[in-house]
Amino acid sequence: MDNQEKKKLLRMMLLIRRFEEKLVALSKDPQKIGGMMIVCTGQEAAAAGSGAALLPEDVIITNHRSHGHLLAKGAEPDLIMAEIFGRRTGYNKGKSGTLHIAAPEVNALCTTTVVGGGIPIAMGTAFAAQYQQKDYVTVCYFGNGSSDEGSFHEALNMAALWNLPVIFLCENNVYAGAQRMEEHTKVQNIADRAIAYGMRGEIVDGNDALAVYEAVQRAREECLSGAGPVLIECKTYRWGGHGTADEQLYQPQDEIASWKEKCPINKLKADLLQTGALTELDYQQMETEIEQIVDQAVQFAETSPWPDPAEALEDVYV
Repeated sequence: MDNQEKKKLLRMMLLIRRFEEKLVALSKDPQKIGGMMIVCTGQEAAAAGSGAALLPEDVIITNHRSHGHLLAKGAEPDLIMAEIFGRRTGYNKGKSGTLHIAAPEVNALCTTTVVGGGIPIAMGTAFAAQYQQKDYVTVCYFGNGSSDEGSFHEALNMAALWNLPVIFLCENNVYAGAQRMEEHTKVQNIADRAIAYGMRGEIVDGNDALAVYEAVQRAREECLSGAGPVLIECKTYRWGGHGTADEQLYQPQDEIASWKEKCPINKLKADLLQTGALTELDYQQMETEIEQIVDQAVQFAETSPWPDPAEALEDVYV
């Protein structure tokens, strides 16, 4: 990446961070947003880095912690926010809420809250690309808990067998719900499981956006060359609880503090400041711009109309 691209990467991480922080604040007021928000604060590098390595035609399948993936793929903040607010102007006309957003306009085809549910879907979209001889890849995002599901093992086995153009990207944020990884998985590295299916596995610092970008870019090239799928494990950390209603009683405070010192935004910002590619004034202007974008998204959502109850019968197959 050149410096301009690196600054775009920093900007995207900052947008994801501020978007999620706004949702956390709004969720405390039941008159604003009802229900629990599941956010990716602390994990921005995995979303931004991977998104930067993809082209518009590439497909993503994501999970319950999806807002960062959607933004990094090019989804509009206004339309995501309106969907979260349940308004007619949202990507899915207010029917999906925060947990099931699909944005076909940017090839973000599915958000699923079923643990491991997106993995076989990603295998299907990759099969479609291969069958139709199209040059695009599918990136499937999932957490470390999903790697213990049967869907993970079955889909990876078949994807490898058929050499499908799919990147399985595990965001290992230490916890699956309230369970630490060692409480539900014997192996230390999810990527080590790749060898069992005859595919390449790679571990990357999930708090280093440039490292994630390079890993996904390599994997994309491999997939399109016919080499088959790749399993990437991004080692990162979930700063908050599973959702905004989670008080994090099971997460040691010193552990949280230690990971916050590895903040992915601060890491890239410091690198750019050190090389002179970014100044503090540049960063302040970036902050101001991002805050305006997020505030505008909230205003757009709040002033958008609610869907009519009769619209529930629209856009269905049966």
